[in-house]
Amino acid sequence: MLHDPALAHAAKADPHPASAVSTGVGLAGLAGLLVWCAVAKWFGMAGPLAALTNIFACGVPMVLWSVFVDKVHRRPSTGIDWSRKPRLKETLDTSLTKLAGLWATWALIALIYATGRFYWRGNFLFSMQVFTVVAPVLFGASIPYVIWLDRKLIEPRDGAWHLGAWMMSLEGVDREMIYAHLRAWGVKAFFLAFMLAIVPPGFADFVRADTHLLLSNPVALANWLITFMFVIDVAFATVGYVLTMRALDSHIRSANPYAAAWLAALICYPPFVLMGDGGPLDYHPGTADWTHWLADEPVLLALFGATLVALTAIYAWATVAFGFRFSNLTHRGILTHGPYRFSRHPAYLSKNLFWWLSTLPWFTTGSVIDAARATILMGMVSGVYYWRAKTEERHLGADPDYAAYWHWMERNGPVPRFFAFVLGRERA
Repeated sequence: MLHDPALAHAAKADPHPASAVSTGVGLAGLAGLLVWCAVAKWFGMAGPLAALTNIFACGVPMVLWSVFVDKVHRRPSTGIDWSRKPRLKETLDTSLTKLAGLWATWALIALIYATGRFYWRGNFLFSMQVFTVVAPVLFGASIPYVIWLDRKLIEPRDGAWHLGAWMMSLEGVDREMIYAHLRAWGVKAFFLAFMLAIVPPGFADFVRADTHLLLSNPVALANWLITFMFVIDVAFATVGYVLTMRALDSHIRSANPYAAAWLAALICYPPFVLMGDGGPLDYHPGTADWTHWLADEPVLLALFGATLVALTAIYAWATVAFGFRFSNLTHRGILTHGPYRFSRHPAYLSKNLFWWLSTLPWFTTGSVIDAARATILMGMVSGVYYWRAKTEERHLGADPDYAAYWHWMERNGPVPRFFAFVLGRERA
């Protein structure tokens, strides 16, 4: 089959679109993460500092691979010309204006953090503590970084410059650039705080698990592996929100400009989450999880556990594929490799299948009405993620690279082809 001439001809006639991220980036980050997790597990290091170290262990190898192997800093999409050598006084005014806009943005974010009480309770408190320590370092480092980078940028007047210029009443201000700048930083501020907040608890649960129990209890083993998949996912996602840098070609090309996209995304995360306990889309009342319904069926219990681990692994794989470019509501380069060769939205698909199988909402510990309600609400939750997928496609569809990928997937992607077959649609 691998040497079938007909298949080879078809592949040449319809080549797979190139991906903005190489497979090696994710593998490098995964290798660093696995090494540190093994060390932490061996020595029982489950504290917040060990969890943060896991982020570094994941991120540093990816940066090294990207620079020395993929040479991403040389790509035209960075907007950088490394041969440029203008005199400092030629770019200094631009840099100072940009710094004013950047610092104003950070001040606004700090005000939002300080005002929102929920940021100073529960897991979010850890994020605020980290930001409090990092903020002075970031403020100081931004000065030489911006001055250095502006001497290499082909067009240094980005959104931060336009915001600074507007504050100083300078000419040439583009308000659309300011809005795009604020959207991008809004994404980063909102989601980075959330990601950092969930880094320590998941890592601690993974490290503190009783290994002896895992070897004798398939349910405990499945839950531990699922926890580990989420440790991987959160580590890569956190690195992604941190490393939004032009020099690494991982900058935000654009943040989703559509209000519907923001609404669909924000209702999936605290403090706006609708699926949480007591929320309008909370499908848990009247249900029990898979271990309850399959407790007397050890074979099915093991198979279900393995299936749930596999679905979570696909979910984590979808994040690993981003390397250090993961970010909600943004365009940071088009991915076409890994699980994105099979589905345009592998994370959403695997996550929702996981929820359906782990909850089994049509079974109930209450009444038939409870089962119906839980099933309908679960369907509505899946509908939210379908909505998110469509708003993302609308945003990314403005990029010809994504349009080419979308149509290639319609012709070749197993998941789109499956749904096209089920719905009786012709392939694109």
